[in-house]
Amino acid sequence: MLFRSVHSAADGGKVGGEAGLAFVQAVAEAATRPQNIEVMQNAGVMQLLRPLLLDNVASIQQSAALALGRLANYSDELAESVVTHEILPQLVYSLSQQNRFYKKAAAFVLRAVSKHSPQLAQAVVDSGALDALVNCLEEFDPSVKEASAWALGYIARHTKELAQTVVDAGAVPLLVLCFQEPELTLKRISASALSDICKHSPELAQTVVDAGAVSLLAKDISHIDAPLKRQVCSCLSQIAKHSVDLAEVVVEAEIFPRILLCLKDVDEYVRKNAATCIREIARHTPDLAKLIVNAGGVAAMVDYVTEARGNNRLPGIMTLGYIAAFSETLALAVVVSKGIPPLKDAFINEPEDHLKAAAAWSLGQIGRHTPDHARALAEADCLRRLLAVYLHTYSSDDLKTKAKRALKSVIQKCTHLPALEPLLQESPANILKYVVQQFAKVLPHDNAARRSFVQSGGLQKIQECKTEVGSKMRDYIDEINNLYPADIVNYYSPNYAEDLLKKLEE
Repeated sequence: MLFRSVHSAADGGKVGGEAGLAFVQAVAEAATRPQNIEVMQNAGVMQLLRPLLLDNVASIQQSAALALGRLANYSDELAESVVTHEILPQLVYSLSQQNRFYKKAAAFVLRAVSKHSPQLAQAVVDSGALDALVNCLEEFDPSVKEASAWALGYIARHTKELAQTVVDAGAVPLLVLCFQEPELTLKRISASALSDICKHSPELAQTVVDAGAVSLLAKDISHIDAPLKRQVCSCLSQIAKHSVDLAEVVVEAEIFPRILLCLKDVDEYVRKNAATCIREIARHTPDLAKLIVNAGGVAAMVDYVTEARGNNRLPGIMTLGYIAAFSETLALAVVVSKGIPPLKDAFINEPEDHLKAAAAWSLGQIGRHTPDHARALAEADCLRRLLAVYLHTYSSDDLKTKAKRALKSVIQKCTHLPALEPLLQESPANILKYVVQQFAKVLPHDNAARRSFVQSGGLQKIQECKTEVGSKMRDYIDEINNLYPADIVNYYSPNYAEDLLKKLEE
């Protein structure tokens, strides 16, 4: 029936009279179902809805705006159609003239158009919508504020330039005021819009800080509402990521240790966003990393990485790596908190290469400091696992690079030779030289290790290596060979049997 009315309306060129309200309500209802969209589009529903925005009946205006919003929300093609049919100027005009119900519907259309691309968001800006939307943030009705904040966030999220236009329109102080309202939905959307502004640059984040947002956001880290906590943690992380100063502002709002409780939240997105916020703080300086450690953050993050799966694991994996990278003391805190097993588990069991690469990087940051750190990785069998992934045919280039760097940095510190012996048999030449170098360092000072090196086949393996005279690898091998009698070295040389037969023939 709807489609017949749409087609008849299209043929007649207009929808009017008593049928107008029924028609526009039916279109708004049908627009909620994707299977109806193409039929309405082909029937030219946009042309029919545009004049209804000017109808004398307020309910027709509101339903027409609602229908347009739902259509524009469906695809960028339909959103583009809203722009080309010059509907935006009428919506902007109505935002300042009509009642609260219409304002809410008009803001919804602007949001639906803006969400698809920077070009469509720019079209909304060019229509003069920003001033009208910002004025709506001062409306008495919370639902109008909510619709306006949502639209402003969708405009700001695309690019730094669009976010700057939202700031220049005076939105930030009003969004901060909206965040202080008691309505939960308005608080969530205001925090989300602030996050969309903050994420682009330090200057934009500083604007939000200067408006006094951080202390207000920090208070709601312990809120009972999970969707609000998601947005709060997200906004704080977008502020903290840009610079040391901004990260310190977030920390000074006393988010620790309260944010660590969010890592145990029942909502997985609260957990992930909290971990992301902690990561953005940890990455800047040793002092900030130490503050997280002192607050009990490492143990909490180890638990998080142990329990999380998939992409949710990534911020936790990176946090442990950032903390461990700064100093041997901080890396030791990760080891003592049993951080290696969950990182190893992620490296082995996560199917996505970017997660494996992050775990490899973090393991390398832990093991690269001292022989004790390297031994902790070696005893957890991480070196062999790193090598296996590095040699795997289907590993991505980035994963191979991360695994190789981790192997190299840990091997160069590792003096626990039993852990290095398997690598002698399995490593390609570009990794083997680092392994042999470690044996050349340690064997001169360890009689038992020299004996074990022969028994494990290590001495034979290095005789089989093809090296050029004068190369570092050749020098390492010669250093090792000089530790043994010539007869033993000759015995394990590849051509020993042939040389022996030649002597017998002679």
